[in-house]
Amino acid sequence: MKPLSLLIGILIILAVTIKTIKAEKHNKRQKERNVTTQVSANKIKQYLSHILEQRTSNNVINKRENLLEKKKNQHKIRIKEIQNKDILKRNKNNLQKQAEKNFTDEGDQLFKMGIKILQQSKSQKQKEEAYLLFAKAADMGNLKAMEKMADALLFGNFGLQNITAAIQLYESLAKEGSCKAQNALGFLSSYGIGMEYDQAKALIYYTFGSAGGSMMSQMILGYRYLSGINVLQNCEVALSHYKKVADYIADTLEKSEGVPVEKVRLTERPENLSSNSEILDWDIYQYYKFLAERGDVQIQVSLGQLHLTGRKGLDQDYYKALYYFLKAAKAGSANAMAFIGKMYLEGNAATPQNNATAFKYFSVAASKGNAIGLHGLGLLYFYGKGVPVNYAEALKYFQKAAEKGWPNAQFQLGFMYYSGSGIRKDYKLAFKHFYLASQGGQPLAVYYLAEMYATGTGVVRSCTTAVELYKGVCELGHWAEKFLTAYFAYKDGDIDSSLVQYALLAEMGYEVAQSNSAFILESKKANILEKEKMYSMALLLWNRAAIQGNAFARVKIGDYHYYGYGTKKDYQTAATHYSIAANKYHSAQAMFNLAYMYEHGLGIAKDIHLARRLYDMAAQMSPDAHIPVYFALMKLETMHLLQDILFFNFTMRWKWLKMDTTIGPHWDLFVIGLIVTGLIFLLRNHHG
Repeated sequence: MKPLSLLIGILIILAVTIKTIKAEKHNKRQKERNVTTQVSANKIKQYLSHILEQRTSNNVINKRENLLEKKKNQHKIRIKEIQNKDILKRNKNNLQKQAEKNFTDEGDQLFKMGIKILQQSKSQKQKEEAYLLFAKAADMGNLKAMEKMADALLFGNFGLQNITAAIQLYESLAKEGSCKAQNALGFLSSYGIGMEYDQAKALIYYTFGSAGGSMMSQMILGYRYLSGINVLQNCEVALSHYKKVADYIADTLEKSEGVPVEKVRLTERPENLSSNSEILDWDIYQYYKFLAERGDVQIQVSLGQLHLTGRKGLDQDYYKALYYFLKAAKAGSANAMAFIGKMYLEGNAATPQNNATAFKYFSVAASKGNAIGLHGLGLLYFYGKGVPVNYAEALKYFQKAAEKGWPNAQFQLGFMYYSGSGIRKDYKLAFKHFYLASQGGQPLAVYYLAEMYATGTGVVRSCTTAVELYKGVCELGHWAEKFLTAYFAYKDGDIDSSLVQYALLAEMGYEVAQSNSAFILESKKANILEKEKMYSMALLLWNRAAIQGNAFARVKIGDYHYYGYGTKKDYQTAATHYSIAANKYHSAQAMFNLAYMYEHGLGIAKDIHLARRLYDMAAQMSPDAHIPVYFALMKLETMHLLQDILFFNFTMRWKWLKMDTTIGPHWDLFVIGLIVTGLIFLLRNHHG
């Protein structure tokens, strides 16, 4: 079945299943976002309905033409008539092909316009406009636009989640050779979402997806071979997959500086989650704006940075960034001047690329000893932007900025030594500067460290270290933006949409996504998986997160084995996981749980003294454990005292008196003598 004809059935389902956006939200920002989303969803629905009508009429015409052709073929037609028909048919085909070409070209243009909008900004409104263009392009038969619409159906963009329809479209696209569709089908098979749970089939889909160029499939395979998930663990194969993705990410980072996406942990306590430091609360943002308008220079620079990169859940807005930077610069902020120079160097809608202006702002900032300004001047001389290429000058400015701890300057120094740009190659110095930069979170420095470990350049080759470093670079890909959309979907109560997004990221090896997916599954609020499968899938994900060093996940695995969630009860295994969490990660919760098991002899030998010690250690590790530990110790001591009183036995008492040492080895004869004497005395008194 062709993708174009398949859309008919899908759109019928869409018309029924499109969700209504909630009418009321808790704050102004959410209300505005929902109003816009409602309008956009309605527009997309209109286009999809139009596609439905068009595809239905086309199908009817095609069926009629097929019936006519079958009937005509059954009769003999004269040669002259055949020739005339052939001529007419050729002319008709040529006109049809030209019309189709024009139709396809228009679809391609609409798709490119949508992609351009997505790349230029993180604004929710602009994303909605982009998807309207994708809907139009999909109507015109653009396969890439269909991939975007299939993703919208899978992830629930704008309330359009319909996994059954998404699967149908993905299967059709996969037959057309879509590597993205192959990857999506592999993901759905690996979880059993809307499809049969089949890890072997998932592996096949991922293999075809990676062969077709899917970076996500490459990353998933890299993680699977690194961890030995349904394949034999193989570091070298993992290295091969991760390197391909890391090369792609590094190429992107060289063109534009990447910004790490905030990864909120849903396992935080509710009061912390509602005001998570990773996402800027709207009320706090309004307060910051107030302070900025009152002249707080530090806040002005901070808001400028947030809007420049679109971090903390704020939309990327170059005009707002420039506004705040200019206010701070007028107040004499060297940081603000340097950031303005950076904006002009890179160029954007608010500040068109201008090397001379960039040089001016960088120079003023550098004259005040600002590291960002010094680094900016170094870049201008290194690449010859607005000034002649001068490696000596570049090296001088990079060194000054690096001395002040600026990671980007440390990376540039490392790169100069690594590539021998203007100086002699020195891999040891390159490694030193790359390492320092990587500690400051510079992604390209991490990439080059991975390259050095992978090839044994300047260091002893280490496949394991190289893979871990490559993995860190790969996790900076654009797909990480799903962390934000998944989090907002969760906060808005769209649990299924949130789970699908987190689950895909978990499959790619993100530890935070693995624990978040397990957390959602454990709550049993999702509807896309059968309830009886949720605990077993959650246990699988907790285990993967624990292997990557998540202490909370390690405790969770212990809990699942203790209570028998998703597996049979096994106190011994539970105690093992609690011990790992307590000894390796110093988890107070693990210590408390382990103390309880020692107190009652569950899965391990009963040991009251060790239980007391572990309770005390739990209280020392976490202030929150003080009250639970106090009551646990009170209970332990009370029970211990009651046992001493109620189960007191004379054998233990006689041993405590130590008769052998106080009276002698024949103390039993002595006691018997006393008893006889007593009896005689009683009898004599009785007769008397």
